[in-house]
Amino acid sequence: MSARVLIVVTNVDHYEADPSHPTGLWLSELTHAYDIFEEHGWEQTLVSPAGGKSPLEPRSLKFPNYDKSAKSWHGDPARMALLDDTAAPAQIDSADYDAIYFTGGHAVMFDFPGSEGLQRITREIFERGGVVGAVCHGYCGLLNTLLSDGSHLVAGRNLTGFSWREEVLARVGEIVPYNVEEQMKQRGARYSKALLPFVSNAVVDGRLVTGQNPGSAKETAAKVAALL
Repeated sequence: MSARVLIVVTNVDHYEADPSHPTGLWLSELTHAYDIFEEHGWEQTLVSPAGGKSPLEPRSLKFPNYDKSAKSWHGDPARMALLDDTAAPAQIDSADYDAIYFTGGHAVMFDFPGSEGLQRITREIFERGGVVGAVCHGYCGLLNTLLSDGSHLVAGRNLTGFSWREEVLARVGEIVPYNVEEQMKQRGARYSKALLPFVSNAVVDGRLVTGQNPGSAKETAAKVAALL
C-alpha cells in the first residue's frame, strides 16, 4: 500500500526582530525529503500554517546548501508552483496521511509553534500510529504539540534539531526569537546533538524522527522512509 506524507513548510519571509533580514523555507530540507518519498512512489502534500505561498530562505540558495536536489527543484516551474499554493491545516484530514514531516529554515521559529491546526494534525497522526519527522528548525513545530492525555509529544523522547551552538555560528543568535534547544529540554525532551556542528545527525525514537541541521536532511528523510 502506498504511503501518504504531509510536508510542512513556512509562510514567513523575514525575522520579526529585524524585518530587513529575510528568511523562509530552507529549500534542500524540503527537496531531499520530497525526492526520497517520490522514489517510493508515495503521495505528498505541502501544508503551511496559513496556507498559500511559502517563501525561500535566500541563504539556502547559495553554496554549499544549494545542492543538486535544491537546484533541480528551483529550476522546475511545476515544483516551484507547489510552493505558491500550499494547503492550510483546516483543509487537511489527518486520516489521509501516514506521516507528517516538518521542514526548517529560521522562518519556522515564528509560525510553526503557534499553529493549533498543525498541532491537531500531528497529534492525530502520531496517536493513530503514524510517523512524525522534523529536520533542523522543523522541530519548532513540535514545541507545543500535546497528546490527548495533555502531555507534550516530545516529553521523555530522544530528539535533535538545530542547536544553540549552530545558531551562534550562523550569526543569528541575537535575532532569533528563542533558544529552541533549551525550550525542548524544558518540555522534557531528551535533546542531543552531534559532537561537531553542521554534520549529519538524525535521531529515531519509535515513530519520532528528527534531524539536526540542513546537512541531516537526506538522512532524516531516509529514516522516516524506513519506518514507513
